[in-house]
Amino acid sequence: MDYYAGLDVSMNETHVCVVERDGSAVLEAKASSTPEAIAAVLETAPACARIVLETGRMAPMLFHGLAALGLPVICIESRQAYQALRSLATHKTGRNDARGLAHLARTGFFKPVHVKSLPAHAVRALIIARKKLVGQRVTLENQIRGLAVVFGVRLPRGLSPRFTEQVIQASQGIAGLSGAMQGLLAARKAVLSGSGRGDRP
Repeated sequence: MDYYAGLDVSMNETHVCVVERDGSAVLEAKASSTPEAIAAVLETAPACARIVLETGRMAPMLFHGLAALGLPVICIESRQAYQALRSLATHKTGRNDARGLAHLARTGFFKPVHVKSLPAHAVRALIIARKKLVGQRVTLENQIRGLAVVFGVRLPRGLSPRFTEQVIQASQGIAGLSGAMQGLLAARKAVLSGSGRGDRP
């Protein structure tokens, strides 16, 4: 007899449901949201032909971890799962969602999605982080330029080699402005270091 599993994943715990071909549940349990803990729970039930979970923040780590343990895991689009789960359960709970996902695994009414490798996700995270840091740098430089222009000082572009020097010169002797500029420059330097550019004199 074939068996099928659904995993409803949250940050701390995952609801696990295993059903038979006729839809009868043979296991309903919870596990910590790690591949090893989920695999240990699944070992207490008959071997599954398919194990389904939804896309989400935890999905890449769990998908690749479970696959590495030799489990037949499949990831499906969360929007598709949401539409199917609405028709299978009246109340949205982790237990009900795991059971609904198990029934999707049983029926095969789903479209698997490709899960990028963890190294690919690491590269993507680096790109996103750098984009955020560049945005923060531009915001800080615009704040500095905006403060300076109030006092009639026009500063060069933020990445000009003389930017920091001119900011310090422009704010010297002006009560309050010097302190504000020093704080903004310190924050800008930290952002530049984080983005890998380093500061320029």
